[in-house]
Order: sequence, then C-alpha cells, then structure tokens
Amino acid sequence: MRAIEFIHVNKEYKDGSQMIEALKPTDLVINQGEFVAIIGPSGSGKSTFLTLAGGLLQPSNGKILVNQQPFSEENEKKRAKLRFESIGFILQTSNLVPFLTIKDQLRLVDKINQQANPALMDELFTQLGLSHLANKYPENLSGGERQRVAIARALYNNPTIILADEPTASLDSKRAFEVVEILAKETKEKNKATIMVTHDIRMVDYCDRVFQMKDGQLTEQVTK
Repeated sequence: MRAIEFIHVNKEYKDGSQMIEALKPTDLVINQGEFVAIIGPSGSGKSTFLTLAGGLLQPSNGKILVNQQPFSEENEKKRAKLRFESIGFILQTSNLVPFLTIKDQLRLVDKINQQANPALMDELFTQLGLSHLANKYPENLSGGERQRVAIARALYNNPTIILADEPTASLDSKRAFEVVEILAKETKEKNKATIMVTHDIRMVDYCDRVFQMKDGQLTEQVTK
C-alpha cells in the first residue's frame, strides 16, 4: 500500500523580488514497509521535503497523499487529525515538555488517545535504554538521552509513517546504530513507511532506497 505519494510537488519561497524553489517538481511513492534515506548537504531542501511530507508546510503546486488520502488538500483541522493518527516525527531537537517526567511524556499521548499501552512503553524504554530514566525530567538528561526519549514518544503512538530528521545527530556511534536498527525493525515488522534525513552515510546500509537532495532536486541513488 502507498503510504506517502508526491504528485508534481514543488515548494517556492519569495525572497525579496526573487522566487526561490526550495523543492523542484517531485514525483515520489513510498510504500508501507520501506525504509528510505535522504542525504545531501545543508540547505539542499531535505528538511523542506520532510516538512511537506508531514503536512507542516503546504506545497506551492502539486498534491501529497498520505495513506492514499488527499493530505495536502485537506483543511488544517483534518490534516492535524491525520498527522496525529498516522505520522510520528523525530526531529533534530527533542522538543520535550520540560515539566513532565520521561514516562509522562508518553502518558500525554495516552491522554490524547484516551487509552494506554504500558507494554509498548516498557518495550520502547528497554530498546532505547531509558528504563532507568523513566522518572527523571528532561533537564536531568543528556542531549542524547533526550533524543532517545523523543524517538520513544514518536514510536509510542504506533504511527504508520515515521519522519526522522537527523535522528542520530546527538548520539554516539554505538547508540546511533542501535536507533537506526530499531527504526529499520519497526519499519519491517510493523509495516511502516520511514523517511530518514541524515548526514551520516553509514546509516544508509539499513535503508531500502536512498535519495540524494541537491539544490531542491531529489534523485534516487543506485545502492546495489
């Protein structure tokens, strides 16, 4: 099943009298069960692509479908609902709520969903090495620990799509590989679609497809 589809999508910004095309016209299909990497230099358009895929930006032209639904054409209320139900974001900054413990960061998702999944919470905490930190606050964690909490929170809602923007940027090599292995396992075992933006080309070995972004142009790379 098609999880994300870009149909002739581009994104333009006005900079004074100039029009900047941050994403050139793009056609792309990512299916459930696919782990995709997007690599490229800073400022090439990777984050613009990811933000469009998550519905946080609207395309200048074209359409974006999420789980075969017209995501980009919905009003903001419907987009927000579909985003919450279907998409898990892992950002470069953890964006944790400062006055909530690590466990309560995930319990906040329970309150929104009006249901709890303690078994999944324990599983994620174990996988990400967070069990001993469950009752601590973000200010008591290292940058890498906060990032792992953000990853747990993104996976806890059991999204069908995972959008990861440099998820290993603040992690040491050992933990970085462990996190990408977890994302790969989630993608395959639970039939999710995962898009990971990364500068770390070591991580693309875990991916099914690799795309290069350069000056707003997305090009698929031959990996085998």
